[in-house]
Amino acid sequence: MTEALTRSAHAAAREGGAVAPLPERGVLAATGPHRQKLLHGVLSNDIEGRTPGQGSLAALMDVKGHLIALVRALVTPEAVLLEMPAERLDVVERVLLHYRVAAPVRFARPPTAVLAVLGPKGRDVLAGAGCTVGELAPQGHETGRIAGHDVRVQRAGDLPAGGFVVHVAPEAAEAVVRTLRSAGAEPLPREILDALRIEDGRPWYGPDVTEDNLLHETGLVSEYHSPTKGCYVGQEVVARLEARGGHVNKRLRGLRLHATASAGTAVLAEGREVGRVTTAGASPGLGPIAMGYVHRSHCEPGTIVEVAGAPATVVALPMDR
Repeated sequence: MTEALTRSAHAAAREGGAVAPLPERGVLAATGPHRQKLLHGVLSNDIEGRTPGQGSLAALMDVKGHLIALVRALVTPEAVLLEMPAERLDVVERVLLHYRVAAPVRFARPPTAVLAVLGPKGRDVLAGAGCTVGELAPQGHETGRIAGHDVRVQRAGDLPAGGFVVHVAPEAAEAVVRTLRSAGAEPLPREILDALRIEDGRPWYGPDVTEDNLLHETGLVSEYHSPTKGCYVGQEVVARLEARGGHVNKRLRGLRLHATASAGTAVLAEGREVGRVTTAGASPGLGPIAMGYVHRSHCEPGTIVEVAGAPATVVALPMDR
């Protein structure tokens, strides 16, 4: 992309409205009378206390606290919809079936295309496309229609730039994107979406979070964990870390770079590897930036490290813009 196009797309997300398909995401639907009770006992956030139209961001962990998936759980009158990376659908369903035992809960995968609508004018864009939504709380959701197709619109806490997520049937996705663009949404290339995620400190499962990570390493504890709910899988590890002040060996941090980098680039200090870049990008205001895990010995904001053969500064997430 040219610098002008980069600045235009970035400005659309920060000042207006932008749309980006999220083809890597899928949905697992849980049905049956005990669906919320089952999920509440497995996931890290409140599910049982949510009513139709509400939702939660939640983590699915193993007993050692390693992250199997990060999900958005949306409660509807008929189901709980779990949005997650499509590549995690198989493993998540297997884990939930394991814990289901004899509970009358069933799982299905409704064909769903996931779109992101970003920017402070996102609600105006949706309204211009024929889908007026209220002032939704994070993970709150409503149904509507765009271009003659049924959609579910959610206020998405895991997106940068104040985003909404739209669920729609795959065969209708192209028409919905066209209508959103006609209503004022600019197309948002993935490299600009990644830069926005870095600026806002929005790590995603897959590029930034894997089964190697603990929730405390990601900086997402307050959003994905309820401190007041009872037991869930991995709860003992989370509680133990909370009691110790959240001290872990590495933390997700921002990196202000002097040279472009890519995912997987080592973070060095005195010639020794102290971390790895997970997502890198270029910000019109900040220049080359990245986020990645940095060892606790070098994770304090202001620490100078080396990335891609050049000095880099560790910064807190979200970044100051």
